[in-house]
Amino acid sequence: MKPVDPRLLRQAKAARAFIVTSIVLGVTTAGLIVVQATLIADLISRTFIGGATARQQRAELIGLGVVLVARAVVTWVAEAVAYRSAAAVRSQLRRAFVGHAADLGPAWLSQQPRGELAVLATRGLDALDGYFARYLPQLVLACAVPIIVGARIVAADRTSGVIVACTLPLIPVFMILIGLGTRAQMDRQWRAISRLGHHFVDVVAGLPTLKVFGRALAQVSTVRNVSEDLRRATVRSLRLAFLSSLVLELIASLSVAVVAVAIGLSLVGGGVSLRTALIVLVLAPEVYLPLRRVGAAYHASVEGVSAAAQALDVLDVVADSPASGAAPDPSRATLRIDGVRVSYEGRTEPALYDVTLEVAPGEIVAVIGPSGCGKSTLISALLGFVRVDSGQILVGDVNVADVDPRAWRRQLAWVGQHPHMLTASIADNIRLGRADATDEQIRDAARRAEAVEFIDALPDGFDTLLGEHGVGLSVGQRQRVAIARAFLRDAPLLLLDEPTAALDTESEAAIVRSLTSLMAGRSVLLTSHRPALFTHADRVIALRSTRDLVDAATT
Repeated sequence: MKPVDPRLLRQAKAARAFIVTSIVLGVTTAGLIVVQATLIADLISRTFIGGATARQQRAELIGLGVVLVARAVVTWVAEAVAYRSAAAVRSQLRRAFVGHAADLGPAWLSQQPRGELAVLATRGLDALDGYFARYLPQLVLACAVPIIVGARIVAADRTSGVIVACTLPLIPVFMILIGLGTRAQMDRQWRAISRLGHHFVDVVAGLPTLKVFGRALAQVSTVRNVSEDLRRATVRSLRLAFLSSLVLELIASLSVAVVAVAIGLSLVGGGVSLRTALIVLVLAPEVYLPLRRVGAAYHASVEGVSAAAQALDVLDVVADSPASGAAPDPSRATLRIDGVRVSYEGRTEPALYDVTLEVAPGEIVAVIGPSGCGKSTLISALLGFVRVDSGQILVGDVNVADVDPRAWRRQLAWVGQHPHMLTASIADNIRLGRADATDEQIRDAARRAEAVEFIDALPDGFDTLLGEHGVGLSVGQRQRVAIARAFLRDAPLLLLDEPTAALDTESEAAIVRSLTSLMAGRSVLLTSHRPALFTHADRVIALRSTRDLVDAATT
């Protein structure tokens, strides 16, 4: 990532105001440094050469005090603005990142490591505090202070100015050389953090399965090894940071010493006055100080820089252009799927091959077929989660591809084999069907889904908090919560994707009763292997294996 990545300025508007404010404060700080050095030189030279007393120099002393207070105020304002801007940029970038990841859809998300995305959206973007609070302000000072203060040194003594001009570039050169190694090392550290987070998420998600097969303890050593890799990467990064700081301090100290020797010899030889020598001596360290600090601040910010670069890379992934047409009403027009074909990257055969079917308003159509024939892909295509390679999905004469996907999804309700559950209360999980639903409406939806009885039996009722992926409820109970969500949504088109799979006979019967009530009066497209559900359909359509269809088309 560049010192100031233009992509960051585009994605986080707060960064723009921060950059402008930092420039103003940096120029103000440089001006105050020059005024402070001039006042100190005047006070000392008048005291030791002119014999002036403190009372005679009252104005200069008051002025020096005002400058010192002003520098303190500017420093405080700069830090306050930096931390506020860092919080605003984090918030804006995180919202943009999460929103764009959602726009890319489940097909893209399924190909990404969940743990790495989670670490990136949380700890990764949190590390931007160091970038905004320390690195960028020092970077602005490193640009403004050497120019303004260096110009004052040249005006005071050309020899000292030449020395500063020759030695000052050494610090950026060494910073670049050290920064290349630091960036590579911090990238390795960030990858280690991401790998640990991804592995830990997978282990926690699969812990019940690992426990059943007696492999839970075997993961302890794996987590320990990944953690050890992270520890070693962190120690190497700290070692490099300390060594680089030592190098920069050494170069800056030697440069100031050369300036001091040169101005001292000029003072002894009568080439400059005491006042001029004092101005140069006071200003020389100030020229190198911002560059030294920016090198140290870079190490504190590089983790956030690496994370922000990855987040911006995700934001650069092009999502499908949102359409703007109004969504048609499936309760008033026939849903037609005409020659739809869907392919997944990395697969030689299409997941869905030239499927054509119709669902009239109020009709229940069941799609059956062997595993892998594309039933779930058909549902995903209707939801807009996968891109259709050819063919079209129409409601009446309106192509769904020309409709705003959010508006189209408001016409749909979906119940799948593994409905997603938030780590939140049962009421909040049902409220996903309609965000503005009241408690009474949520309870009524749960009653219609035959879920009230088991929810009321829980200690906290509807306020019961669920764990990851709905932990705390059985599979059948989760399905009833999902059905309650669909009741609450009250959409004209209902999509059911294997909603009774992996259920026992008793649970299946209860779910079928709820779904029968839910399907009444709606257009329904359902997929299922089990007859308990598709026997309620008006029509049953059998899909053939895509391999058989492709083979038949090529022979």
